[in-house]
Amino acid sequence: MGRAWAEYGPSVGREYGENRLRRRSLQIASNIQQELQKRLARGLNDPRIRGLITVTKVELSDDLKHAKAFISVMPQERAKLTMHGLTAATKRLRRDVMDRIHIKEMPTLRLVYDEGHKAEMEVFALLEEDRRKQEERSSAKWSQTQTPSDTDTPSAEDTTG
Repeated sequence: MGRAWAEYGPSVGREYGENRLRRRSLQIASNIQQELQKRLARGLNDPRIRGLITVTKVELSDDLKHAKAFISVMPQERAKLTMHGLTAATKRLRRDVMDRIHIKEMPTLRLVYDEGHKAEMEVFALLEEDRRKQEERSSAKWSQTQTPSDTDTPSAEDTTG
């Protein structure tokens, strides 16, 4: 016959169960993220909610009762007002997502502005500025090296005369 779980050691069954729960948690988080993104793409009837809204990630608590959705908003000038509108619509969004995802109990939903995306955009802006400065320096050096050589070469008029 088969061996009892106790013969494999005390943690074998627990590890398998924990991995299975972790995988289930990741699946539910991914489904919530996809459905929430689809719902936001369809739009909401709130004038505060404008711009490009992206669900960057969803984190679930260990007991699967609470979900935290990280939201990025472009342009950043509208982020505060848009997040205010989204927070007001959280219950509606949760209900709409719950209708699409068939799980026993839908986690409570909390929307959080994704500061990491803001920092990422600042880094990209700094890199772009640095690239532009380097291009200006290289074009300035190139024009400086071209100017003296153009004046040093004799023209056709100077050689005929």
